[in-house]
Amino acid sequence: MSAEVDAGLATLSDQLILATVLLYVFAMIAYALDLAFWRQAGASRQTVARADRPVLAGVGGGAPADTAPAEDAPAVKASPAWAAWAGPVAVGLSWLGWVANLASILTRGLAVDRWPWGNMYEFVVAMCFAAVSAFLFMQLRYPIRFLGAFVTVASALGLGFAVRYLHVQAGPVVPALDTYWVAIHVSAAIVASGMFIVAGVCGILYLVRKDASVRLPSRQDLERVAHRAIVIGFPIWTFAVIAGALWADKAWGRYWGWDPKEIWAFITWIAYAAYLHARATAGWKGKAATIVQLIALACLLFNLVGVNIFLGGLHSYAEVPG
Repeated sequence: MSAEVDAGLATLSDQLILATVLLYVFAMIAYALDLAFWRQAGASRQTVARADRPVLAGVGGGAPADTAPAEDAPAVKASPAWAAWAGPVAVGLSWLGWVANLASILTRGLAVDRWPWGNMYEFVVAMCFAAVSAFLFMQLRYPIRFLGAFVTVASALGLGFAVRYLHVQAGPVVPALDTYWVAIHVSAAIVASGMFIVAGVCGILYLVRKDASVRLPSRQDLERVAHRAIVIGFPIWTFAVIAGALWADKAWGRYWGWDPKEIWAFITWIAYAAYLHARATAGWKGKAATIVQLIALACLLFNLVGVNIFLGGLHSYAEVPG
């Protein structure tokens, strides 16, 4: 690996990160408008349809108990004309932010001629990219656009945290990270983390959702999306843990050494395994299962960020600025 750093590409990478944050923030605003007005418009149309439905006479000539007269229906306010465009614009901005995020990762790697996740700053940038990727590609198959506002704001905040508190200048890494195992182990951990973050967003929405809310999907839909994301992410995280053990044997001559990062990676694996096991065998669903998966998410975030900041060990080469 060359120790030379392409300052131009490194600067471009930093600028692309700032552009990514702005695009994610604009996308979040568009998603929020879509959630507030377009879903409200859909609910209003259903109300109008019910209000316009003919009232059939019941037994004895009276109106049936489950049918309200049209004059009792609440007044419906027409939705703004632009409301129909808020969702597509939000998705478009998300894809633009995704491209800028990817370009920032690629230019960072090209600037230093190595895999671009050799420190905490680079890892958090890649993790935010993975979270948005998981949302966008799941959206191609499932109707989960409602998650957009929450995934983009979480990614924007994550990138802002990385730029403000974790940023280090592009440069070479320690020899232990100059290996193809970074592409195998760390990439798998990043992809799984993205899926788990999407599931965590669903879990948080599940707990804060009000029963009377018409602007969010049902709790059943939120739980279903979270479960699918974890089912996809869990085997990838399992592979990342196994690959980490193989890398440890190559680098340090042992598969497991009770290093803090290894311990918390295993704790995270246990927590998500407990969630899947509880759903499959004990029939845990609803609030109990959601709390378990959010505990697992907390373990994941502490493993990815907290261990490097607060604990030492063989993984302390993550270059967290002092």
